[in-house]
Amino acid sequence: MHNFRKLKVYLKALDFTKTVRNTTRTFPKDELYSLTSQFRRAADSIVLNIAEGAGNRSEKEFAKFLDYAIRSGHECIGCADVALTNDFVSEKIHAEIFKEVDEIIAMLIGFQRTLLK
Repeated sequence: MHNFRKLKVYLKALDFTKTVRNTTRTFPKDELYSLTSQFRRAADSIVLNIAEGAGNRSEKEFAKFLDYAIRSGHECIGCADVALTNDFVSEKIHAEIFKEVDEIIAMLIGFQRTLLK
């Protein structure tokens, strides 16, 4: 079992949930139960899959949950793209979100490779 609360990728993903919440607060109210909710759940899912995967005794199982976290990161990119397309965020905010989540995804992939060696 891993102490996931000390992992840099976990802490970065946790910070990303704050970024997503701050960003989605500005979305139209009629998006509350659609894009806002989806974006927040996808960001939370990155964190939660790292935590759940860390509870496994097997490195292979942990790596599987990191894969779920990576998929959630890609979902966040899709949410950011929808937000940009519908003018809910500026190009600057979109770029900042993309950079942050892309870095998290890269860290997850690197960590996953380490576990599978």
